[in-house]
Amino acid sequence: MSDHAGPAGHADPGSDGTETAAAGETETMPGASAEALAKMEDLWRRALADADNIRKRAAREASQLRAQERAAVSLLWLPVLDNLELALAHAPSAGDPLVDGLDAIRSQAIDILARLGYPRIDGENVPFDPRIHEVVSVSETDDVPPGTVITVLRPGYGGTDTILRPAAVVVSRAVTADRG
Repeated sequence: MSDHAGPAGHADPGSDGTETAAAGETETMPGASAEALAKMEDLWRRALADADNIRKRAAREASQLRAQERAAVSLLWLPVLDNLELALAHAPSAGDPLVDGLDAIRSQAIDILARLGYPRIDGENVPFDPRIHEVVSVSETDDVPPGTVITVLRPGYGGTDTILRPAAVVVSRAVTADRG
């Protein structure tokens, strides 16, 4: 037996310095675990922030996708509405029940587009706005100020921020003297 052996033949704790090293490690463990805890907390907070950003981006993209699909479907219905209006323009008279029914359907379609965020643009004698109007023709006149919508050839749908189709319009221009 060695001269460091204890009662049952075991070495005395600390006789070879192992307990001293273990005590030193115990003293540094609280600092190391606090540092590791801070690092893990930082990673956790970053993961939460990333998850929140992903959630916000997904919600924003879903909203944009819904708006794009709403616009695409609404745009597909515009020729149907245009043809309905063309049929009504050539209808015999407003007293006919069939004509009245078609006019009610047209009004319902216009209301639905407005509820979807695309109100009808068909105002005459209003200032020309390039965000909602498309100039098809220009007419010289002194009856209205220059830059005024004289006639709407094809109604538009939408607003200044969400235009589905601009209104095709005739705009006034000041009469110019003949140069000859």
